[in-house]
Amino acid sequence: MSETALEPSGSPTSVFRLFSPALLPATLMLGGGMTISAVESYITATIAPSIVRDVGGLELFSLVTTLYVAATILGSIFVAMRPRNIGLRGVYIIAAAIFGVGSLICAAAPSMPVVLMGRTVQGFGTGALAALCYAFIRFVYPEPLWPKASTLYAAIWGVSTVIGPTLGGFFAHGSAWRYAFAVLVPLGVLMAALAPRLLPQAEDDREQTRMPVAQICLLLAAVLLVSTAGTTEVTVAKAGLITVAAIAVGAMLVMERRGGNRLLPSGAVTLGQPISRVYLTMIGLNLVLVSDIFVPYFLQVLHGVTPLVSGYLVALVALGWTVAAFFSGSFSGRKANAAIVAGCLTEAVATAVLAVFLARENPQAHLVILGPAAVAMFMMGFGVGLGWAHLVAKVLKLVADSEQDKASAAIPTMSSLGSAFGAAFAGVIANGAGLVEPGGIAGTLSAASWLYLVMALPGLIATGAALSLAAPARTSPPVCRQPDA
Repeated sequence: MSETALEPSGSPTSVFRLFSPALLPATLMLGGGMTISAVESYITATIAPSIVRDVGGLELFSLVTTLYVAATILGSIFVAMRPRNIGLRGVYIIAAAIFGVGSLICAAAPSMPVVLMGRTVQGFGTGALAALCYAFIRFVYPEPLWPKASTLYAAIWGVSTVIGPTLGGFFAHGSAWRYAFAVLVPLGVLMAALAPRLLPQAEDDREQTRMPVAQICLLLAAVLLVSTAGTTEVTVAKAGLITVAAIAVGAMLVMERRGGNRLLPSGAVTLGQPISRVYLTMIGLNLVLVSDIFVPYFLQVLHGVTPLVSGYLVALVALGWTVAAFFSGSFSGRKANAAIVAGCLTEAVATAVLAVFLARENPQAHLVILGPAAVAMFMMGFGVGLGWAHLVAKVLKLVADSEQDKASAAIPTMSSLGSAFGAAFAGVIANGAGLVEPGGIAGTLSAASWLYLVMALPGLIATGAALSLAAPARTSPPVCRQPDA
């Protein structure tokens, strides 16, 4: 690649090259979009109980997250399936504006149904913004900087796991939760206004295709079913919902493979193609990682840790992801491939280690037991961060230019799919192992042991998929365009 949209080629040696004068405007816009996606989700998770106390609707509580996740996937799909006369920069403007409208609806909501409406609108906006971060990479940065951009996004998510709940805590009293949404409205407006000036014009090189409505409906149905399963207490019902969701995903994959009108890029559902194994690795990594949702409970019940301390201990997972992303960000070629494999294996082993040290009765929080558990939490995230940026780079290199938007939009979709199924699977395993019945210390010990032993297995599958990935071979680099003046 001889030049990029914004800067002559070279051999960047640091993620800080993303902040050079020529790249800074676009980096701020794309990083801002990812920041909104990350921080907002953690803020809302923190203030959700306050919303229920203020406007009621406890029976609808689970939908606050369920509808949001489904809408984020729909938003990411819109990036790839947008009308032909709307470029990526135009999508950014629309997404930022929609996010602002959704935030305004939430801030003014008189009841839980209106909150749900606002969250759905918000989710569409943040889903599109997250997908745009990946879709713009090839138009903004030279190819050596593609993993660096993904490293930056990983750092944003890592920091957000601490900043989000902290900010949410400021708005968690009485009706103050409305301000948590209100302050986001001008931010969405500002981002929409700045996008035409700070983002490059990206050529629309997509193939002309029809909207794959059937696949989209099946995918959304699967996410809604599995998210509902995550909130169901009855194990049999939970397992049934997961099964139906898996059938919906299977039907979508069959349609993708047999039909000419696809939601995903070519080869994405054929294991013989490298791109499919990249996506499988992404799903596996996220599926395992989301098992950390039970860590705070196990820390508090088994190790006598306070809620505040348990929250910061869980943040070690995100810290590990961020540290590893910076550590491996300069890798390329064989070293990048090795980082992906090592990351998958590290996550699987660290998860299994939690079954040994987290599943221990340690009411005095002795460090000889809690220490290794904390290290394992850090290494879970470290494993994902070690290879994630290189998986993203592979996605961008393994598909034709005409399918780049589909491939980029599929990255957050695969993450959401893995996380949704992972959370539901974790609930089935924990409840089935005795978390609720018989409950107590004995049930919690059993649940922790079985949960992290079983959840380590998808990590081994991801490792196998990563081992099969060869170094990417691309005969024609993506075409990069000059930005508008």
